[in-house]
Amino acid sequence: MGVFERIGKALHLPTRSKAPVPFVVLFKKFKSILERNNRILTLMADMGDKLGGEYVFDRRYIESACEELADQLFKLVSDLSILNRCRNVPLFVAFENVRQEIADELAGRHHFPDTPATLPLSELRADMAEAAGGKFAMLGELKNVLQLPVPDGFVVTTRAFAEFMERNALPDFIREQTKLLDADEEGNIREVSRRVRERILAASLPRSLGRGIAESLEDLARRGGRIPKSLAVRSSAWNEDGETSFAGQYESVIGVPPSGVADAFKRVVAGAYSPEAWLYRRRRGFREHEAVMAVGCQVMIDSKASGGLYTYAPLTQKEEGIFVSAAWGLCAPVMSGEIETDSYLIGRRAPFPTLSREIAHKGSRMVLGSKGGTGFEDVPALAADAPCLTEADLALLGEVSLSLEKYFKRPQDVEWTLDASDRLYVLQSRPLVFYGEPARRTGAIDAATSQAEVVFSGRGDVVQRGVAMGRVHVVKTDADLADFPFGAILVSRHTSPRYSRVMARAQGILTDIGSPAGHMAAVAREFRLPTIVGCGVATEMLQSGDEITVDATQNVVYRGLVKELRYFELTEEAVYEDSYEYRLLRRLLKKITPLNLVDPHSPSFTPSSCRTYHDITRYIHEQAVAELIELSEDRRGILDATARKLRSPLPLNLSVIDLDSEATGDTGAIEIPDLHSLPLRELLTGLIDSGMWSTDPVPVDMGSFMASLTRTLGVSGPGSGKLGRNLAVVSSEYMNLNLHLGYHFVLVDAYVGDVINDNALYFRFLGGVTDFSRRARRAGCIAKILERADFRVELHGDLVIGRLKKFDKDAMRAKLRLLGGLVGFTRQLDVRMARDDDSHCFAEEFLAAIKPVMEDAHDNP
Repeated sequence: MGVFERIGKALHLPTRSKAPVPFVVLFKKFKSILERNNRILTLMADMGDKLGGEYVFDRRYIESACEELADQLFKLVSDLSILNRCRNVPLFVAFENVRQEIADELAGRHHFPDTPATLPLSELRADMAEAAGGKFAMLGELKNVLQLPVPDGFVVTTRAFAEFMERNALPDFIREQTKLLDADEEGNIREVSRRVRERILAASLPRSLGRGIAESLEDLARRGGRIPKSLAVRSSAWNEDGETSFAGQYESVIGVPPSGVADAFKRVVAGAYSPEAWLYRRRRGFREHEAVMAVGCQVMIDSKASGGLYTYAPLTQKEEGIFVSAAWGLCAPVMSGEIETDSYLIGRRAPFPTLSREIAHKGSRMVLGSKGGTGFEDVPALAADAPCLTEADLALLGEVSLSLEKYFKRPQDVEWTLDASDRLYVLQSRPLVFYGEPARRTGAIDAATSQAEVVFSGRGDVVQRGVAMGRVHVVKTDADLADFPFGAILVSRHTSPRYSRVMARAQGILTDIGSPAGHMAAVAREFRLPTIVGCGVATEMLQSGDEITVDATQNVVYRGLVKELRYFELTEEAVYEDSYEYRLLRRLLKKITPLNLVDPHSPSFTPSSCRTYHDITRYIHEQAVAELIELSEDRRGILDATARKLRSPLPLNLSVIDLDSEATGDTGAIEIPDLHSLPLRELLTGLIDSGMWSTDPVPVDMGSFMASLTRTLGVSGPGSGKLGRNLAVVSSEYMNLNLHLGYHFVLVDAYVGDVINDNALYFRFLGGVTDFSRRARRAGCIAKILERADFRVELHGDLVIGRLKKFDKDAMRAKLRLLGGLVGFTRQLDVRMARDDDSHCFAEEFLAAIKPVMEDAHDNP
């Protein structure tokens, strides 16, 4: 019997063919899912906060947090299996896959992504560092996301590296040699390093790796139109070009002919065990199993001039620039400091004026050899003392600098080159860290912020600390996400996991509504994106195009750019601690917090697409809500429940099943004041107190009368004859209401409690007595009203679906009153809607009438 069959047997999971489980039992499972969902998101948030640099934690914390997450996730999947009466084997498989990856990581056994031996640069992204290493994942992001010119190439993946090492028994050999280092690091390093490098250089390549390199070189020749004469084979270790840069520690081999790539691969891998690189890792606290190396291969550019730049050079607290160094020829001797370079300081705003320059005597340059390889040659006398960059070249470098800095939200250390046609290529971009003295900057910051205009402060909850500066981009629909500009600050009415698709472009996020323990908040922490949720007034006080500064550390939003805050943010020390525990937690969180399932309506929103704990949690939360609505709608498991008639001044003919008092057996009628279900009570308040329900007859024309003869009522659930067509299944915090009112059908599903992350509303309206055009007008009117009330709306003919989540209790009470009024207002509205513009007019009429009833929900909680 397999593991999942054992799981199913142990859980005694029922199947749909068995007798219905009482709804009250299923509802308890739903509440358990909500509680576990919140606990998991809280744990994830706490683990993300630990990477902020202000908390001390040890390995025991990491192990216990991962253990509790696994326990909660397993129980979450089990709860869903009982709620939907399915075995959910694909979800258990997804959970077990992630759990095993985390267990392997904790044991020092890396789970390498299942990739081919090589991957083209065109397929790489920043989130593929585990497969492509830090440097080439970043180059893939520059090329494929930022659309910057990057020399074409491919990468030998970490999986191929691991296979090469294992095939040649290198990990065991290195472990034995490491014992000698532990005994006498200084005395043994050079001899141990020599042995390890010789063993690597003598090793054989697996056939799959040799074949992968050959095929990638053929693809490279096809894309370039000819076989490249010269290639650069470069290191791309896991932690390279990240928080720990390893700048200059690992080997790169340039001027490599295609036939020499395999040997150059081994040279780069061996370079990870040079005395300098090995000591650097050990003294920075890296363990031996963290020495994971992908190796990239790129076409060499026949460079006219090359160099490096710092995107941010703080001169004083008020002045700033971009620092550029450059020389003739290839980039390698510039970065290694072997030759003299020109130095330029240019402004940080277009047209990037030159603030200062120092032109050196550049007597030699590195060039490509005619048959591969590289060499030095003398620079012609006229060029040796001439600037190697023009104003146009500097302006181009300025544009690229700011694009990189805005995208990565940190200053960058960039390597670049210009070919003979003055085409710019980016060779590398890594975080640039300044070590400033915050105490000396405090006075300037206080002076600047005291003079800046405060838009609002102290509102909402800080999700991720930091400073963001840029122009506001208000997001109301998915279309607003499609054209989200780089470097903008996302401002929205409410949070949404869908915003994860633009977080790499954004500088910060402000929302009116939302929970710091929600799905979007978890992703914002993953991106280290300054974020404040629940501000309440962001969309009222800010418009697209406004230039603002968000200080998410002090919870203040300023009008305009407060440069002193930018100086502090860009020059402060990196928040990441350089210890093994921090790096371990960072790697584990990549398997826990990323959210790939963002759209419940997408075909890929499936268990098999769940790649992280967050994906599984998000999937189960959505499925649980949908399942509860379905259970209530078709009345599965509630046929034998005690239903009590509701006494109401309106002819609702409503039966109520109270899950909290099911055991009392009371069958008498129930009065509205005796209802303890908050959602139902608030909806009835909106329906009755608004006066929207009209008993006056509405004239029906002949067309509408004939249409009514062919209309069918909404499909009733089983047992409708016993319980009646109008039914509310409720608890103190929950309501599922099914109403058939004449020729239309209304469903409202609501959960309203003290935990904002649990709160949700689902509304569905269908039908009518008139012809389709009038029913569609009424549906359009309802859609306008719901959109104005912050619902996400789907409109399909005369069917309207509205969804709303994560408002606080008072706001949810107001929304329920609006829905109650809407039920009464739209009851015969289709008959009155003779013109297309009636939808807008009636929507405005309703919103004005319902406003006092909604405001009373806030004034009288």
